[in-house]
This record gives sequence, C-alpha cells and structure tokens, in this order.
Amino acid sequence: MGQVAFDTQEFVETLENAGLNREQAKAITLVVRESHEVADLATKADIKDVKRDLEDARKDLSAEIANVRKDLSAEISTVKRDLEDVRKEIEFRFEKTDAQIADARKETATQIALLRKDVESISTWLLIKMAAMMTALLGVAVTLVKILI
Repeated sequence: MGQVAFDTQEFVETLENAGLNREQAKAITLVVRESHEVADLATKADIKDVKRDLEDARKDLSAEIANVRKDLSAEISTVKRDLEDVRKEIEFRFEKTDAQIADARKETATQIALLRKDVESISTWLLIKMAAMMTALLGVAVTLVKILI
C-alpha cells in the first residue's frame, strides 16, 4: 500500500498558530505521522493497480475459458463421431442378424415342407399297405369261408 502524504512542517505550524507551544506541536505531529505510517490505507494508485490486476486476470480467465470451450467442443465432436460409428456398427449387426433370422425362417419353412411331403408319402404308403393287407385278409376270409362251407 502507498503512503499517505503528510506535511509535518505545515502541521506543526498549524498547531503553533492555534496556540500550542513548539514541543507540544511536534509531539502531536509525531503521533499523527506514526499513526499514518502504521495505517494500512489504500491510495488511488493502489486501487488503480488492483483494478488493472483484476482486468488482466479477467482477460486471462476469459482466454482460458475460451480454450476450454474449444477443447470441449473438439472432445464433443469426437464423441459424436464415435457414437455415430457405434450406431452404424449396431445397425449393421441388427441388419445382419435380421438377415440370418430370415434365412433361418426360410430354411425352417423348407424343412417343414419336406417333412410334410415325407409324412404324406408315409401315410400314402401306409394306406396302400393297409389296403393290401385288408385285401389279403379278405382273400383269406373268403377262402376260409369256402373251405368251411
């Protein structure tokens, strides 16, 4: 902090003119000067220095904030690109899985159709065999009836 200007000679003369003797005026002047020396007072120059320091700090802080914003914008852009890549990968995998499911459904439908043909074929074969057996049984029954009659 700066010192407050204090004219001790003028102060002594003012006290003498007011009726104090020289020793009393000097003693009072000494006390007042010492009180000014220990007083922690800010001068206009001190205040200007603080204002200048604050303005410099504000400019530095503004520049730092701008840098942080720039860095964050770059990071956000990178994260957005990464997320877009992940979205595309997931979309690709879903499409691939959908295609595999469609292929599996087609294959299952084909196998079911083949099984139906096999079942039809077997049931036709069984029907023919049953008809042949019934015909044979009928022939045996007719023969037995002829023999017994």
